[in-house]
Amino acid sequence: MEISPEVVPFTLKNAPSLIERILPVQRLSIDVYKERMAGPGQTLTALGSYWKGRKPLILNRACVLGSLLPASENTKRDLEIFELLMGMDDTSMKKRLQLGLDKSLPPNSYRDLAAKAKRPEELENTISNHIWPDVNSHLGTNAQSYTMLIEQLGIMRFGHRPKVADVFSGSGQIPFEAARLGCDVYASDINPVACMLTWGAFNIVGAKDEAHTLISKEQQSLVARVRGDIDALGFETDGQGWRGKVYLYCLEVLCPTSGWRVPVLPSRLLSQTRKAIVDLIPVAATKSYQVVVRTGVSATDLKNAEQGTITRSSRFGEAYVTHLVDGITHRNSISSIRRDADSIIDGNKQTVNSLRKWTLQDIDFNTSDVLGERLFAIQWLRDDGSIRPDLQFRSVTEDDLTRESRIREYVAANLKDWQAAGHVPDMRIEPGAPPRYQGRSLTTDRGWTHWHHLFNPRQLLVHALLNKYKTTRTALFVAGSLETSSRLCGWNPGLGKDYTTSVFYNQSLNTLYVYGARGISFLANKVAQDFARAPIFSEAVVKNHSAMDLDSGADIYITDPPYGDAVKYEEIFDFFISWLNKNPPKEFSSWIWDSRRALAIKGEDHDFKLGMVSAYKRMAELMPDNGLQIIMFTHQSGSIWADMANIVWASGLRVTAAWYVVTETDSALREGQYVKGTILLILRKRLQELDTARDELAYELAEEVKTQVDLLTGLNNGVKDLYRDENLFEDADLQMAGYAAALRVLTRYSTIDGVSMPQEAMRPRVRGQTTMVDELIAFAVNIANEYLVPDGVDRAVWEKSVGVERFYLKMLDMESRGIHVLSNYQNFAKAFKVHDYGAVMDEVKANRASLKTAAQLGNRGMTAGEEFGPTVLRSVLYAVHLLQENKVKPEDVLHQLRDLVPDYFRERERITALADYVSKKTAKARPDESSNAMVLRDLVRRERV
Repeated sequence: MEISPEVVPFTLKNAPSLIERILPVQRLSIDVYKERMAGPGQTLTALGSYWKGRKPLILNRACVLGSLLPASENTKRDLEIFELLMGMDDTSMKKRLQLGLDKSLPPNSYRDLAAKAKRPEELENTISNHIWPDVNSHLGTNAQSYTMLIEQLGIMRFGHRPKVADVFSGSGQIPFEAARLGCDVYASDINPVACMLTWGAFNIVGAKDEAHTLISKEQQSLVARVRGDIDALGFETDGQGWRGKVYLYCLEVLCPTSGWRVPVLPSRLLSQTRKAIVDLIPVAATKSYQVVVRTGVSATDLKNAEQGTITRSSRFGEAYVTHLVDGITHRNSISSIRRDADSIIDGNKQTVNSLRKWTLQDIDFNTSDVLGERLFAIQWLRDDGSIRPDLQFRSVTEDDLTRESRIREYVAANLKDWQAAGHVPDMRIEPGAPPRYQGRSLTTDRGWTHWHHLFNPRQLLVHALLNKYKTTRTALFVAGSLETSSRLCGWNPGLGKDYTTSVFYNQSLNTLYVYGARGISFLANKVAQDFARAPIFSEAVVKNHSAMDLDSGADIYITDPPYGDAVKYEEIFDFFISWLNKNPPKEFSSWIWDSRRALAIKGEDHDFKLGMVSAYKRMAELMPDNGLQIIMFTHQSGSIWADMANIVWASGLRVTAAWYVVTETDSALREGQYVKGTILLILRKRLQELDTARDELAYELAEEVKTQVDLLTGLNNGVKDLYRDENLFEDADLQMAGYAAALRVLTRYSTIDGVSMPQEAMRPRVRGQTTMVDELIAFAVNIANEYLVPDGVDRAVWEKSVGVERFYLKMLDMESRGIHVLSNYQNFAKAFKVHDYGAVMDEVKANRASLKTAAQLGNRGMTAGEEFGPTVLRSVLYAVHLLQENKVKPEDVLHQLRDLVPDYFRERERITALADYVSKKTAKARPDESSNAMVLRDLVRRERV
């Protein structure tokens, strides 16, 4: 750690933090999205891309800086300094775009500029050279680096270098970024795989420069040693200068109606790039199929090869094995071949079947099993040491089958010793949570009962050697290799692809019909892969314990706890734990190598709430009175605000701010899903025991929401020069700020109407019951939503509008300003309680979302019972559509409108206001619709009563 110069005498002990006052969430969301789109180029993904719940480093950086920086009376200048430190200012953007500093930035939006720019962390050593005079002048510091600034701000605020803790550390994203900035950090997690990834973040990516060279040597040495052992056995080479790169296996089943052994192939494609397919040649004598590889085939052959022996009635429907024998098509479902049946076990409905359950010493299917497995093709590479060796696909030969047999015999002979030494798992598969996660599906689908069954003999041999020879630092890369070569790794034959997929491509464990086993040359890409280098110089501690068992204090706690449908790591990561639990590296030997699923905080039920309260109460106890907590959680559940308020109240904390940041990429933004971003909930200790009455809360809530929204709206107007006429905050941000203001009021009180809120918060939720907390939160949220009246809508019209009308009006206003971010639509759909917002959506893409036009809506969904159908706004849009069609006379359109709108003449003023609004908001994007909306407005206005 650098030694800071003497800090200017000044204290920030009781100063509010910047993140409690302001956060440029629009720009932050853009940079977060850019980091997510970097995929494997993200700093820590090389250590374990299988950890899915990562929070982007730039978001974590914003949280740390925002917690330490003070909020002054000059909010605009505070914002400028924060953006200098985040690489969001104009000069930093020039560097990110690699423009000369004497050049002017193009007159584009920040989103457009960032799309073409490098990420700030890619220019870590040069991007901040220009910022320190302004930063020091504003803050009263004399820093020349982030580590110096962080130490000085920590001393000003806490009297020492700041300490940041994360007790749900996961892959280590939060504590790593805090350490990179210069904070001392404490990271803990109940899951030992999470602890290993966090340790790797500090000691591999964050290692000093000289250590990086040693780590690379360890990786290369490990690969060379394993390759040497395999070559000595002769299991991967053909004796003609070729080495197996990928060995392709498929499930094989005994067809119950034909008696034939049938390879189960979803398609017969091997490689679109090399125009390679397999043909199935029937062999009547053995009632089986010979699999023949052909390359360089025609486009017609490639197209025909898309159909294999598996058919489905729908994407997720029943799978059928289909083949033709003597002119007769045999079609049998996989479930019928296994003889699946439902059974009640321990009060739960479960699937049972006739599959043989594998034993501890099993490594393969038996020839008598209903299911089997066969090697059906091999991708070979010319073993000449070149960077781009020749590749070819071949059919399996007798020599190949001999090598397979020898491997099977060798592994079977050594398995018991390997298991005793901890080189290969002997751990049982415990039942998981059906149907999505591991346990029952692995056993039901294939008969596997132990974790080593998920690896075939060839894979067991390679991983046993890797596990035997690993060092502490290479252990992380060995774990990564497990995820890229198991029976759960599919084969991607797409154009330019030809690779095995990862086990956790969808956050669960999936049995496959076809999979690829990597040879050591291909697997070496994972074991000896390059990794980012970002040395850290502060103290970093990693502990393996539950969040409730925290025994180390910190100034700032930043956590991303499990919530709702979070990934069930306590179930699926036995996949890794089974390989390390008997033989972990010495640095990890004190950890408990068990999933400890009974202790994991998970779900949304009362036990989840108890666990969360226990954890956050403990953090509050160990935090100084001027400390800060930031909770990150996904915005997914309708009861989220009440749940979080309960947890905050019961933990002795209070809300001071909340922000919404978009954290998902296009691939995660699937139609029909709501979880698209992260809420940052800012908390402090509740140091006073205040009480109030519910009647008094109404006025206080309304005032707090009004003050908060007015503040941010004023900031929008005050930074037009800084933001090149872009808004600092959009409507979704104002909505979130309104929610935060409401929670800020509620959680400052310990007692409401004589009821102890910490005690009330701990009451179990009864299905269907609306609690006092639910009512208070709903009231507060409604107040916040009432403040979201779009520009141009009369409040009287707004108050008479139902939820789906408010949603359409609000989003029409946002679209008129060129804002098409999907998360906004999703959040406002929730805010206005729209059950099926997709019914009024044309596009649902991340940054190109849009409503249906009047023409696209047409006459669909106009019947009673449809959410949007019988409303006044929907009737107005239908009338606009009729005018656009120009198939009926204007007076007939007016006649239809009278029939559609009950109490039409009393609603005329609202109809004209809505038509006028639609006309104004669609003027630029849809001039024809705008023109016809204006015609409708005038028709209704001029109509004689």
